[in-house]
Amino acid sequence: MTYLIDRRLQGKNKSAINRERFLRRYKSQIKDAVGRAIKGRSITDIENGEKVSIPVKDVNEPNFGHAHGGVWETINPGNKEYQKGDQFSRPKGGGGAGRGKAGNSDQQSEDDFIFELSREEFMNYFFEDLELPNMVKTQLTATTEFKNQRAGYNMSGTPSNIHVLRSLRGALGRRIAVGGSSRKAVLEAENELVALLEEGAPLDHPRVVELKRLIHHLHTKLLAIPFIDPFDLRYSNRIKVPKPMTQAVMFCIMDVSGSMDESRKDTAKRFFILLYLFLKRAYDKIEVVFIRHHTAASEVDEEEFFHSRESGGTVVSSALHLLTKVIGERYGSGEWNSYVAQASDGDNWDNDSVLCKQLLINTIMPAVQYYTYVEITDGPPQNLWEQYAEVSDHHPNFAMQKIVTPADIYPVFRELFKKQAK
Repeated sequence: MTYLIDRRLQGKNKSAINRERFLRRYKSQIKDAVGRAIKGRSITDIENGEKVSIPVKDVNEPNFGHAHGGVWETINPGNKEYQKGDQFSRPKGGGGAGRGKAGNSDQQSEDDFIFELSREEFMNYFFEDLELPNMVKTQLTATTEFKNQRAGYNMSGTPSNIHVLRSLRGALGRRIAVGGSSRKAVLEAENELVALLEEGAPLDHPRVVELKRLIHHLHTKLLAIPFIDPFDLRYSNRIKVPKPMTQAVMFCIMDVSGSMDESRKDTAKRFFILLYLFLKRAYDKIEVVFIRHHTAASEVDEEEFFHSRESGGTVVSSALHLLTKVIGERYGSGEWNSYVAQASDGDNWDNDSVLCKQLLINTIMPAVQYYTYVEITDGPPQNLWEQYAEVSDHHPNFAMQKIVTPADIYPVFRELFKKQAK
């Protein structure tokens, strides 16, 4: 019999197996806690971990109790008022009123069980609530992309990377360096031989014969120098460098008229969170601008964007006018990539919907990289949808989808941001 003993040192994640088992066991409670955290969390802070609390009653371990079986009769000493079979009235006032009074000194309680989810665990639960496929889950958590860049030459590599000109240049330099002394000696010997012959020295003169033998030896030595040697080969060197990141701005436009209740705002927030995560991985620097509108539009922070109680009618063009103004004043240079996501229930004044279409076609779409319109409604398409449908005929970077239930958020997002055929 063979015994295997694992003597590897345990790392800092030595309890990872127990943690995974715990997360599987209390999955429903953790998902509820993550859902509550998402509603109160900032869009730009969605990628961090989260402290999750679980009620103590949900983490209690089951146990077995032992009790007497059958019917038992007991006699309690000290009872002088009642006999067996006597009836007495219920005490007045009752118990367990729970009015906030302090408990007795012998009463004890426990706080909720609190632990912290890591960034990856929090994102997994967030994506799972949106029914993300595993393939897309990997895509959204991808690392920075790299590109190949030339970085000089190597003395080793594959034959396909041989740099011919650089190799021949090195071979030529090597031949010049190695044969330099021999060529100098040949030149001196030939000059001396010519001088002797001009002076009338015979061909069988010992010095003439010696010079001819030396010249022949030096020519043979020069011819023995190889034209190219493995030492001369140079290979193109390529390294991976991060792609240069540019900056982007994301405009979140939401209708906050009376028809947009809290559930629709929550659905819109989840869509905006996905869009922010997607752009965060494509750009090193990204800014978020929140624009809310009813009959008038205003630029607000995220808290007011989702939780303000101000409401009214619907004039969508007010938000588009403000969008045009902000782009021109702060993001009009060519250094910014602008993205717009608009969420609405689609209800708008008929004449104003036509104005919105004209603003998009003539002014906004040429200034942005991508514009998405999401209509959150369980009814038929509204008049704003009908007018927006004509925008895509003029600009291919405009897309629109309809969300009925929260389960439709990610399929709609994937459809809006799928890779286009080149």
